Amino acid sequence: MPLLADITLGRYVAVDSPLHRLDPRTKFLATTGLMMALLTTDGFLPLLLASPFIALAIGCSRVPPTLVLKNLRPFFWLFLFTIVLHALLTPGLTLWHLPYLDRPVTVEGLQLGLFFSARLAAVVLIASLLTLTTTPMALTDGLEKLLSPLRRFGFPAHELAMMVSIALRFIPVLVEEAERLHKAQLARGADFGGNPLRRVRNLLPLLVPLFVSAFSRADRLALAMESRCYRGGQGRTRYRELHFGPGDGWATLVALLAGLAICVGPRLWPLLR
Repeated sequence: MPLLADITLGRYVAVDSPLHRLDPRTKFLATTGLMMALLTTDGFLPLLLASPFIALAIGCSRVPPTLVLKNLRPFFWLFLFTIVLHALLTPGLTLWHLPYLDRPVTVEGLQLGLFFSARLAAVVLIASLLTLTTTPMALTDGLEKLLSPLRRFGFPAHELAMMVSIALRFIPVLVEEAERLHKAQLARGADFGGNPLRRVRNLLPLLVPLFVSAFSRADRLALAMESRCYRGGQGRTRYRELHFGPGDGWATLVALLAGLAICVGPRLWPLLR
């Protein structure tokens, strides 16, 4: 399945870069802040202001840009559906009329659909950079450290961080398993072509063994954790302690500047013209 092979979310690329050397807490907070800033703004100007910062982050990560951009391919149909839905349902200036649907395609609808698709693409790129430059264990430790103050209120910080780590680690594993099952089905004469409805129907023989394999892996993982006397985060120590460095300060400053540019930039633009 070519689309599954392009999913890079949950994969880690081991290279030496300034972004890889940052503390996972810094990367997690910067990613969350930028995603929230993008999701709370309107118009193309915030996206244009965020583009240089995203390009700078990709360059600092030293991850091939094509590998980062591949993460957008599985969302192609979602982007297309968003554009078509807004183009047909948003009132405004008619661009052309569809006789079969008896619905006009509006200029405002196309602009709105392109904006939502571009905003989602920026969010996906930022999220993929986090997983491409951070190991699952580092991400778990960083998330647990951030949530540790909530333990006094009974919040299971360690358990939540562990679940997030396991979920991220299972994504590439399940993608590889789906690719292997797809090739096995093709070798047995399975046909995954045809119209969209037929393709969905033909995926059932692939999804059933994939779910069985996922549950089997989860059961083996639980047995392995129990055999190693895993009992949660109570009293556990770490081999490597997290420490903030000078690079984390610079990265925080750049993330704050990016957030201010996204949120405040569109309001200052009319005054600067």
